[in-house]
Parts: sequence; C-alpha cells; structure tokens
Amino acid sequence: MQFKHPEFLYALCALIIPIIIHLFQLRRFKKVSFTNVQFLKAVTIQTRKSSQIKKWLTLITRLLILTALIIAFAQPFLASQHAIGKKSETAIYLDNSFSMQAKGAKGPLLQRAVQELLNSLPEDEIVSVFTNTEMFKEVTKKDIQNDLLQLEYTSSQLPYNAVYLKAKELLSTSPETTKRIVMVSDFQQKATAFTLPKDADTETNLVQLQPVSNQNIAIDSLYLGKNDNNELILNVLVSNTNSDTKETSLALYNDEKLIAKTSVSIPKNGTKITQFRIDENIKVNGRVMLEDPSLVFDNTRYFTINTPEKINVVAINEASDRFIKNIYTTDEFSLISSASDALNYNDISNANLVIINEVQQIPISLINTLKSFTEQGGIICFIPNTDGNLVSYQQFINNFSTEELLPVKTREKQITTIHFSHPLYQGVFDKKITNFQYPKVNSYYGTNGTNPIISYADNTPFLYKTNALYIFTAAINTQNSNFQNSPLIVPTLYNIGKQSLQLSDISYTIGQTNTYDIATSLSQDGILSLESDEESVIPLQQSFATKVKITTDEVPTKAGIYELKDKEQIIQHVSYNYDTAESTLTYYPLKTSESYTVSESITTLYDKIKEDTTIEELWKWFIIFALIFLLIEILLLKYLK
Repeated sequence: MQFKHPEFLYALCALIIPIIIHLFQLRRFKKVSFTNVQFLKAVTIQTRKSSQIKKWLTLITRLLILTALIIAFAQPFLASQHAIGKKSETAIYLDNSFSMQAKGAKGPLLQRAVQELLNSLPEDEIVSVFTNTEMFKEVTKKDIQNDLLQLEYTSSQLPYNAVYLKAKELLSTSPETTKRIVMVSDFQQKATAFTLPKDADTETNLVQLQPVSNQNIAIDSLYLGKNDNNELILNVLVSNTNSDTKETSLALYNDEKLIAKTSVSIPKNGTKITQFRIDENIKVNGRVMLEDPSLVFDNTRYFTINTPEKINVVAINEASDRFIKNIYTTDEFSLISSASDALNYNDISNANLVIINEVQQIPISLINTLKSFTEQGGIICFIPNTDGNLVSYQQFINNFSTEELLPVKTREKQITTIHFSHPLYQGVFDKKITNFQYPKVNSYYGTNGTNPIISYADNTPFLYKTNALYIFTAAINTQNSNFQNSPLIVPTLYNIGKQSLQLSDISYTIGQTNTYDIATSLSQDGILSLESDEESVIPLQQSFATKVKITTDEVPTKAGIYELKDKEQIIQHVSYNYDTAESTLTYYPLKTSESYTVSESITTLYDKIKEDTTIEELWKWFIIFALIFLLIEILLLKYLK
C-alpha cells in the first residue's frame, strides 16, 4: 500500500493525546459508609472493573476512528511498482506478411489483429506502431485507424530480432518511463531458432495468433529444361502442406491466352513436378495459376521467356581456336576469332568476352584497349603461351590485379580439384564428383592467385579469377595438356561466356538481390525503368558501352510481369514473384520465458496490462472504517453498563 499524500501520516503522532488524557484522568470514586461494609466493598470493586473496561474500549474505538480518518486523508492506493509515477512508452509491431492471410477463429489473422488492437487501445494513449512496410511514430488510435484498416499484405517480412531492435529504437532510454514492446504475429518458423534478448528495462509481450488450419498448396518454383525429345519444358514444382486434397487444377497462360491446363495430384506433405511443353524461339509472358483457397499469394507464379540475345565473343589467337568455335556456337554466341596480327580493335569495343588464346606477347596497345574494355563491364579470359613473354604478361595482369605470374616450370602436374562452390559452376553439378577424370599439364606458370576455380594437387590454381580477369596458369593446347579432351572444358568456358553477359532469368524473387544485364546502349542521360499495371520503379543500374547492369532488391514490391523500358521503348519483359517461404505454415512453439510473455490475443494482453497498471484507491474504505468505529463507540457508550 502506498500514499498520494504521505505527509498526513505525521498526524498519527497526535494519537498520543487521547492516550495521555486517558492515563492521567483524575476522576475518583466517592466513598459512602454503610453498615454492611463487606457487601459495599464488593460493589465498589465490581463497578471499578466494569468502568475501566468501558473506558479502554472507548479509547480504542476513538483511536481507530482518528487513525482511519488520517489514513483516508493520506489517500492510500494499491499499484504495481512500475505503474507509479511513470509515463508509459509502447512500440507495437503488427505483422502484415502473407502468412497472416491464414484464417483464424474470427477471420483472417491480420484483420482480427487490427480490430482487436483498435478496440484495446485507449483513446488518448500515444504509441508507436510499425509493420513490415509502414511506420507510425507517436500516434493515437484515431490517427492511424484508417491506415490500419487499409493495411496491405507484403512479401517482405522483417526477421524477429530485427523487429525487436527496431522497436527498441522507437523507445526512449529514459529510466523515468515504463517501456513496453508488443509483437503481434503468427511467428512463422524460420531456419533459425527464435530468440530475443533479455532486457530488464523493457517489457516484451508477444501475441501469437494461431490459424485454425495449416493446410496449403503452393507453387514453389518454375524452371526450364529439356525432355527426351529435346523439347523445351517448363517445370512447375507444387508442394502440399497437410492438405488432404487429392487433385488440384493447374493452368498455364501466355499473357491472357490459356496455353494448357491440367490436374495435378500432390501427396500430403510432399511435392510434385508438373511439366508443360513450350514452343521454342517465341516470346512468352507467362503465368502458372493454381486453385487453392488457403493462401492467395502463392497460387500464381510469373515467368518470362524473351527473344534470346547473342553474347559477343572475340578470340585473339596464336594457337588453334577449334575448341573455342565448338563451345561458342552461333545459336547463343556471336564469335569473332582472329589471329593476333589480324585483330580489329574495334571488335573489342562491341564484345562482352575477350579470349586471349596463347598470345606469346601482349602489345601495349592491346593492354590499353583491354583495360578500357573491362572498365565498360567486359570480361577477359587469358590463356598463356608455353613460351610466353612473362614481362608482358605481368604488365597486362597489373592493370587488373596485384597478383603475379611466376616463371614457367616444365614438369607434369595433375589437376585434381574443382571448387564446386564457385559461382562459375553454379547449377552445373548436382553433387560433388569424386571419380572425375581430371586432366594434367606438362608445364605451367606459378602464381600467388588466391581465388582458385580449378586447382592442382598442391592446391595452387590452374584457373582463377581476379576482378574481371579469368587466368589459366598453363597453356591448354593439346601438346601441353589434355584439358581440351576433358569434359570440364565445356562448362568452364561456356559459363565464362554466359556470365560475361548475365541475361535475365525467367523470373526473380522479390526481396532478394537480383542482378542481370540488358544488351542495350543508353544515351548519356538515359534511364531504364520497370513498369507494370500496379507499380513503376527505377531500379539500381550501371550503364556500360554495350550493356546496362540492373540490380533489384527492395523494389519492385508487387509480383507480376514488368516492362523494362527506355523512355517509351520496351526493351524486354522481366518477371518477379513473391518468396514462397511464407507458404510453409509451421510456427514457433512459443511459451512465456524470462525474456518475454506470450498471449493468444491482443485483447487478453491488454486486459492483463490494464490489470497490472490499474491504481486501486483505498481512501473510501478508510472513511467507511471510521464510520464503523464511530458506530461501535456509540453502541459502547449506550449499551455497555
């Protein structure tokens, strides 16, 4: 019990006054003589005893009356320690990710959360509310009511530890305030364990909303492939989470035209790949649609097949170029292969990849041209000559790196290691190969290169990359190596060519960092934009002489097929899809811990907060006690003889 005006309690010292009066009261009994002395003595004793009891009882009741009145004036109350004399600060996180579309007992989880929050917040309380996409700082319920009712779902969900840190930033560091973080979400399970830091200065409350069902059928991914007849196939991976549905309909569209439709049967908690044949050499702005009422966002996947752009390759040769012509074929590449003494330098400015094929000495003019070429986004693949001029080689490499080539060594050396994790081999190998028939070389250059792609038995690089330069440390002609006869040469050189111009994929995931090249030349002030019916954005871009490198991460935010435009001219189409991680309806099993409390609804949480922060005033009770003691005193004086 605490007091609003504790200074009134000093008046309790005045209770000593009636006690002193009672103890020093000088009233005496008068003695009267009678013949029967023995009887009168007994009457006197009995009267004195009863009088003393009555006086003590009267004194006690009067003391209680005064005590109750004094305490009532001090205004006592009951309240928790943190609710007394402190202002409260509250930061509320409202999860509006796609998984909050799931149906709860009272409707979609997000809609239920918004309604309960608006019903629970006091009218005049100032709070900060934020979602995965919106921020409302220091507002009242009235300020944000319409915004919350119109809140849209998003594919980009903040990590829960990032939510906590963001909420902490919205709260002050003053010790004079009561700080509270409220996180409202379904707390969908992620790859990492759920943890929040323990903070004695901040109370963390989690509201975990539970759907009535975790059944869902979703399109997980799309990718192209070839069937046994070498036809182009679109593979559609569909997953089933806890659903007992035996069959569902899957439709393929090109723009608004229905190309194909089929029924697919997916095992419970399993996946199924459905294939659609696609005509080659046609442009497709496609979408695959699935019929499932659980979650809407993962029922459609978009993809784009653009008219393929050919990658320009220039080969400068002083050795046989037959293996280069066999790899860089005309269906995907535009190859110009010439001897070093017949090279047209203008061809380099239009190239995406330049291959220096065992040129014995690289002239200064070529070095300068290649330096300018790489500054415009070009890629170089350097294959040394067995009898190459090491000085010119090093002069050439110094324009791109501080790494060095060391003098040639003439002895056989085995190539034994493929670095499967290198980006050059992404998607090439399904698994690590241990029984691969590795090639060898008869002579090689030493190097201090540190980013190997293929290595010798002693872990020194046979092929490595430094900035825009791929460097072989040995000649690969048939006299010095059997590398040209190895199955490793095709994916290696082919991917070097493909990565020199990273053509757009059939689709990209919103919220991830995506990079691709557009084979076009912009004017000095030219800017490419991504436009759809729902959104228009200008992505991060870097312009080069023969291409524009596009990078997207936070934008666009809406799934769909976008037109990549230079002013009003459509260059090509690009598809974006939402991340399917939200499709997996599994949740953290949260329980109240030392770091946070867990509630099942916002209403339940705010009822508890209200109970904890309510101040119960007790002065009325002490007024009642004073009246009761006064009544007792009256009864004592009237009826106690």
